[in-house]
Amino acid sequence: MDQRQLGHTGPLTSAIGLGCWGMSGTYGESDDTEALRTVDRALELGITFFDTADVYGNGHNEEFVGRALRGRRDRVLLATKFGRTFGAAGARGVNGRPEYVREACDASLKRLEVETIDLYYLHRVDPNVPIEETVGAMAELKALGKIRYLGLSEASADNVRRGAAVHPITALQSEYSLFSRDVEDNGVLAAIRDLGITLVPYSPLGRGMLTGTVRSNEGFRAGDPRSHNPRFEGDNFAKNMSVVDHLSALAGEFGITSAQLSLAWLYAQGDDIIPIPGTKRVKYLEENAAATNVHLTAGQLARIAAVAPKGVAAGARSQDPITVPATAGPR
Repeated sequence: MDQRQLGHTGPLTSAIGLGCWGMSGTYGESDDTEALRTVDRALELGITFFDTADVYGNGHNEEFVGRALRGRRDRVLLATKFGRTFGAAGARGVNGRPEYVREACDASLKRLEVETIDLYYLHRVDPNVPIEETVGAMAELKALGKIRYLGLSEASADNVRRGAAVHPITALQSEYSLFSRDVEDNGVLAAIRDLGITLVPYSPLGRGMLTGTVRSNEGFRAGDPRSHNPRFEGDNFAKNMSVVDHLSALAGEFGITSAQLSLAWLYAQGDDIIPIPGTKRVKYLEENAAATNVHLTAGQLARIAAVAPKGVAAGARSQDPITVPATAGPR
């Protein structure tokens, strides 16, 4: 397995990570037995970067990941997140207050059954708390030995720069794929490259759409985020599937799968990118891992660009109102 460095001064980790969210029932029923086989196989393949969050499955995912990695903690780089909150009736919020940072970290350490979190992300920036205060509290956790590296998720370029001025940021997690290229135009990619921060794309396969295996926008179970995602609705879905079909045809010509084409495209965007496609099944894990050995030529990249130019996806990437929150000004 190829390795890439996390940030300028961070550790080496596998060039692909494993997103664990779906192992807690997000995309269909959860199956801990199959999910555990997937974790085992990931380690066999040399995947060492595991991603979870405190809100995934309301804590279930951290507990599962902790159990799955028990006795193998020294073989992985473990990342989790804090800052998103879910209240009554699914009400969503964010909390970046320093006291909550400390509380959330202690709770994650307990669920994960670890003494230190390798990479601790602020899941979403709290628009009511200056980023300097939140990152300052994270830096205190590092000084206490509770976390090793600091990360941000879906932060604006301004918030990235302000946060990094308080303490070095090692990784930024943002949605990035052939269908979601906002970071290229909103200053985020330029900012993190200026600061030596690694980009960790989540949903690099467009929530499954770019794999070509999602052929219907009906029948999503309750709670599946695709059931209310604009790209999976009505005419948007039909338009997007037309693009996916053209990409799948290209993948066939290149002798790879649609998922591998999409991941290989990400790798071609820079050595400072480590995608974390999520799966709970061994066969998809193996398919994704094989993408690290796919090196697209300039001609192949040009053909992909002709089929899927920037902005080709129909519909917004999310209905989540706090995906990219407003910047909280200093106070």
